[in-house]
Amino acid sequence: MRISQADFDFIRQLVREETGIVLGEEKSYLAETRLNQLAGQEGYASAAVLVKALRNGQRRAAICSKAVEALTISETLFFRDFHPFEALRKLVLPDLLAQRAAERRLNIWSAACATGQEPYSVAMLLKEEAHKLTNWTVSILASDLSTSNLEQAKRGRFSQIAVNRGLPAAMLIKYFTQEGTTWILKEEIRRMIEFRRINLVDTLPILPAMDIIFLRNVLIYFDIETRKAILTKIRRQLRPNGYLFLGASETMLQLDESYERVPFKHGALFRLRAP
Repeated sequence: MRISQADFDFIRQLVREETGIVLGEEKSYLAETRLNQLAGQEGYASAAVLVKALRNGQRRAAICSKAVEALTISETLFFRDFHPFEALRKLVLPDLLAQRAAERRLNIWSAACATGQEPYSVAMLLKEEAHKLTNWTVSILASDLSTSNLEQAKRGRFSQIAVNRGLPAAMLIKYFTQEGTTWILKEEIRRMIEFRRINLVDTLPILPAMDIIFLRNVLIYFDIETRKAILTKIRRQLRPNGYLFLGASETMLQLDESYERVPFKHGALFRLRAP
């Protein structure tokens, strides 16, 4: 039983109200597939029946967040696109280590972290650069809208397929232990990260001022006004001369002029201008 256009429009509106994410018409098949999966897990005969229950307010509080999470994008992999992590190691860290030498503290935020591969990649990179960070305090915050994503991220357990996607073999051997076909991150990496649920379209909770923020491949799912609003919140959270990583195809054009683009190969890196 397929969902109707009216049902898809209802779901699109629900997702937009809860997350600010805009689902295009081309996502109708994806919505139907994921909602059918959720319907089976929750005891509904089909996605159409589940949507009808949501429309009627039945179990809305219990099922609404699961439906929204099922439809939000959570694609991620270790060291995704590679080049931003090279920029972090070769350009951003050296600059910030010089700038913050007196206080010897760095705060990093991986926003929309999905199942944790991005913040864990940052943590492993920092471990590799530990000789430069002696007597420094480094905190890594990782956040996501999805509670199920966060629970999976906290466990630090990844399939063979997941670790085969982008993770260098040397790091796999060094920072993971194997349990059957599952690879488990060592405690020394897991304890470097604090995971929190944060919805970027809501008022942000009280957070420390950040030196580096990863907001990669996130803004593309929002309309222009929501992008501007999110970037305003991010700007207020980022310290002067702090760095913001966006996805390779993302831009600041006509969104926020408070940043200057930092050139590096195959990526979108911005620095917040000092006032």
